[in-house]
Amino acid sequence: MLVWAGAAAAARTVLAEEGAAHVALRAGADGAAAVLAWPGGTLTLATGARMAPRRWYRLWLAADPASGQVTLGQCALEDGVPAVAQAAAAGLELPAGGQPVLFAAEQFTAPLLHFTGKLEAPSILAGCYPDGPPADAPVLARWDFAVDIAGQALADTGPQLCHGRTVNMPTRAVVGAGWSGREHCWRHAPQDYAAIHFHDDDIDDCRWQPAFTFTVPDGLRSGAYALHLTCAGREDWLPLYVLPKRAGPSAPVVFLAATFTYQAYANHARGNADAEYLARVAAWGAYPNNPDQFPLYGTSTYNRHADGSGIGFSSRRRPILTMRPGFLTFNDPLGSGLRHYPADTHLLGWLEARGIAFDIVTDEDLDDEGVALLAPYRCVLTGSHPEYHTPGTLDALAAYTRQGGSLCYLGGNGFYWRIARDKTQPHMIELRRAEGGIRAWAAEPGEYYHQLDGGMGGLWRRRRPPQALAGVGFSGQGKFEGTHYRRLPASYSPEYAWIFRGIEGEILGNYGLSGGGAAGFELDRADPLLGTPDNTVILARSEDPPASFVTVPEELLSHLATVNGEPPAELMRGEIVHFATPSGGAVFAVGSITFCGSLWHDGAFQGPVSRLLENVVRRFAGLDQEPVA
Repeated sequence: MLVWAGAAAAARTVLAEEGAAHVALRAGADGAAAVLAWPGGTLTLATGARMAPRRWYRLWLAADPASGQVTLGQCALEDGVPAVAQAAAAGLELPAGGQPVLFAAEQFTAPLLHFTGKLEAPSILAGCYPDGPPADAPVLARWDFAVDIAGQALADTGPQLCHGRTVNMPTRAVVGAGWSGREHCWRHAPQDYAAIHFHDDDIDDCRWQPAFTFTVPDGLRSGAYALHLTCAGREDWLPLYVLPKRAGPSAPVVFLAATFTYQAYANHARGNADAEYLARVAAWGAYPNNPDQFPLYGTSTYNRHADGSGIGFSSRRRPILTMRPGFLTFNDPLGSGLRHYPADTHLLGWLEARGIAFDIVTDEDLDDEGVALLAPYRCVLTGSHPEYHTPGTLDALAAYTRQGGSLCYLGGNGFYWRIARDKTQPHMIELRRAEGGIRAWAAEPGEYYHQLDGGMGGLWRRRRPPQALAGVGFSGQGKFEGTHYRRLPASYSPEYAWIFRGIEGEILGNYGLSGGGAAGFELDRADPLLGTPDNTVILARSEDPPASFVTVPEELLSHLATVNGEPPAELMRGEIVHFATPSGGAVFAVGSITFCGSLWHDGAFQGPVSRLLENVVRRFAGLDQEPVA
């Protein structure tokens, strides 16, 4: 078989065959090793020859029960010198077959010694070949990982058809030992992608059995809820959304919960759960558990595996500590420090307080059902950070606005990364951080195409810029801190007086629960080059970005030149925009992640930012008597 370790590490199992007699082949920084055990004895041997990380090696193990002779070999594929270890044992027995064969782990009933790295072309052959098997050696089993790359099946091309399956979603569609670099899409040259990248922390499903079931009461209105669990003096909250009945009746407004983004950030271990953070959690009675403390549930697509490769899959079938009421992402000296699911309760609480009836649907529902899910609603609201989208969710939102629906994009850095799903495994999302952008890690060359749907990963900006849908797109980012907007001359036009009804002064949002200001953390701006509609009006613009802010890399051609020609420092801005659509709807976007944190002011949901949004939502939803645009 072929083995590629991503980092220098202790020996872990790459192949094991079980039974009364069993064999385990291992690989690590100190070379290949093997353990053979049978009822009458045990034999261990190792090559003792270093295996360099990120380099392909061929490993073989030959055993002859008649003589008791065992040979273990390894050889780098490029200019390698074979390293061989030999030993002998009387009474040697080999597995009789019919028992599990494992890759990247051993001990079927309770797997251990999980390998982190790539494996390719594992085979079990008839005969004993101490110098390595010849090409025509009789095959008992030979697994071809280039077959069904998008799925979880492992195809045995040998005569016994000992097909297998993957567990916990290791990464496929990765370059193998034979990748030439001529082709970058696995669908076009699957034999170049005949490897699987295993990781010791892969997880797709905790596989816990249900402890109870909950039936949603028939009359419970659509909304965000949580199940409160208590046990032995401890508690937890399991969030859920109750969706509207498809037959109606429907509220005039629907909130689109960014569940794909919540899932991409699920259990993001930031390394910031220090003593000061934990003290604030305790003082506020916030959610007490942090992914830094509990990595066993798997971390996020913003973290890395042990070999430095990026985590590209995220599952919702596991405890998600970051998706709990009261979870603090940051020890924010200027506000609450909430992100994603908890931060979006700023908007939900505001809707309740202002008496605006609303339903809730999720990204997953929208991807499954399409634009028909949104059709009953006059107005769709996003949350603070709708970053991750499939082709299906963008198709649905674009169709909704084309058909006359009105959209309020109430965040920043939205519609940014393309993700993939396989609807036979709806609990999983996949991400390949290709090309560029603000990235926690970079996809490897040749590995830009998703396993689950075969589509290219990376930024939606390269294909369907967010400016074309929402008028604005990502442009600047800093620490979790914010500043204010200043109204621009266009905002004083009588045409837009309805938006600013009841608002005095030029400054908007110089306060807030998120970073201390309405324009902060991640900022979006209009850009005609990227599809901002010609009739878009910029109503307000952020000012005085804090010193931590930078222009996002996709805007930069060099340290001086930008894509649109503006100086880099001037692109660190957020903009509030409005445009009417040809079908009678409209789009309103605020260009900032921290905007919704400023709906709260002086102890209540009130103030200029609250009034601004209420004016827009009531108009879009038909809750006043004037036309939308």
